[in-house]
Amino acid sequence: MNQGRIWCVVNPSVGLPAFLGSVALMSFTVHFAVIGNADWAKRFFQGADARTTAAASVATPVVATAAPTEAPPPTGG
Repeated sequence: MNQGRIWCVVNPSVGLPAFLGSVALMSFTVHFAVIGNADWAKRFFQGADARTTAAASVATPVVATAAPTEAPPPTGG
């Protein structure tokens, strides 16, 4: 164990719960951020129908409209 001497400075009954608690806190923070920023999650938690939620999460394709182009200049000949 490379860092085995850390337990000479920090008591394992304090260090292990602190380490595991910080890992759990970071995990909850990341999950809360993902769920809080997902559009489908807000609709789901408000009771939207599953078909409505699935249909709303599919992006509608954007159809690009081409600007009218001028005819190419005639070639000399």
